[in-house]
Amino acid sequence: MSSSESAVETTRGSRLPRSERRIQLLEAALEVFVAQGYHAAAMDDIAERARVSKPVLYQHFPSKLDLYLALLEAGRDRLLSLVRAALTSTHDNKLRVQATTGAYFAFVEESAGAFRLVFESDLTNDPRVRALIDSANREIALMISEVIAEDTGLAPEPSLLLGFGLAGAAQTAALQWLHDPDGINRADAAALVARLQWRGISGIPRQS
Repeated sequence: MSSSESAVETTRGSRLPRSERRIQLLEAALEVFVAQGYHAAAMDDIAERARVSKPVLYQHFPSKLDLYLALLEAGRDRLLSLVRAALTSTHDNKLRVQATTGAYFAFVEESAGAFRLVFESDLTNDPRVRALIDSANREIALMISEVIAEDTGLAPEPSLLLGFGLAGAAQTAALQWLHDPDGINRADAAALVARLQWRGISGIPRQS
């Protein structure tokens, strides 16, 4: 970094360790991408929001796409972590359904911007973005399908289809809830969707 760039960074934002600066840049980028969309967002806007010089931003992320992908990965990993924790939190399948559905709504509430980025991206035509989004959906469906297959004795293919169905219902409902801030509260919304899912999946007999 040149002395002039260092001076700009010191003026616009205090010097931070690299890991903390990365977090700061990601938070600023998330706000800009959610507000403007990928195509309208500019690296200048993100640098301004983060209060750093643009060269500092490029030191961490060589391009706007690299920055966007980093945000997508973080959002995907957080959602996977929440769903995995929900599935392993109990051996009672009714409670599993409630916990897993609740994980989607929790993700919405704690990071609405990240949820929009993962599931409402305006860059899905890019193969790297599409791959990240698809990997999130498939990994969650696979986790759910393993529980279904173990309990019902269904083959992997129908179990996976049901996994996609349950995850898709939770995702769609959580998105609708996110866009209707004057609707019912989060706990009641998640419980309502989980009740619908349980009435469906509980109709498949468990193996002896």
